[in-house]
Amino acid sequence: MAKKPKDTKAPATPAQGASDQGGAQKPPGRFKQFAMVVRVVHRQSPRTIPIAVGIFLAVLAVAVAGGSVVGGWLYWGPLGFAVAFLAGFFYFTRATQRLQYQMLEGQLGAATAVLDNLRGDWTTEPGVGANRQMDVVHRAVGKAGVVLVGEGDPGRLKGLLAAEKKKVARVAHNTPIYDLQVGKGESQVPISQLQRRLLKLPRNLDKGEVAELRYRLKALPASMQMPKGPMPKGAKMPKGPKASGGGN
Repeated sequence: MAKKPKDTKAPATPAQGASDQGGAQKPPGRFKQFAMVVRVVHRQSPRTIPIAVGIFLAVLAVAVAGGSVVGGWLYWGPLGFAVAFLAGFFYFTRATQRLQYQMLEGQLGAATAVLDNLRGDWTTEPGVGANRQMDVVHRAVGKAGVVLVGEGDPGRLKGLLAAEKKKVARVAHNTPIYDLQVGKGESQVPISQLQRRLLKLPRNLDKGEVAELRYRLKALPASMQMPKGPMPKGAKMPKGPKASGGGN
């Protein structure tokens, strides 16, 4: 009787192994992300981490002193450590946020990085209006209504915002439409205050009205495809499609 041939499967190559696992790299975990943030903060602002550690030690020292005076180490020890950690971490997160805004200041597309992280029922459409001079208008939709956010030259943005406001008004009937410009100039909103400004707007719509508004806005022409987040300085706005010739 003839013997069955042995299974001669070739060993899986690294590429095949990667494809078997989905082909996509796993995103870094929270601890690794935090370590990356710490490295960036230390590089950009070397004093931030020592100050945060100093706040932790100072609060912990107060707790230790309180425990030595009134007694009750089982109570003061864990409580003091927890409060000290929270105080130091709170300072670190606030300093990191300020540093992030400083790094975003003046970069095209910086507003989208803020708008994409708005708390609540907000959706953002970046680059709904733009020109060749790199002035851009973004659109955010939420319970406040429609908010148009412009980045670029204040004079040129007035026309872009007015045109986009007129376009939105055709489908967003009786819906409040706000417009503002991001920047450091007069009547402009600093990037560090953009999120706060939008969250302070009144809630003019309920959940159903917001859903209907988003459905209506889908009828508008598709916006240009703009990269997520800030664009590097010196980048050029992509050219729009050329008009087809009408000659025979």
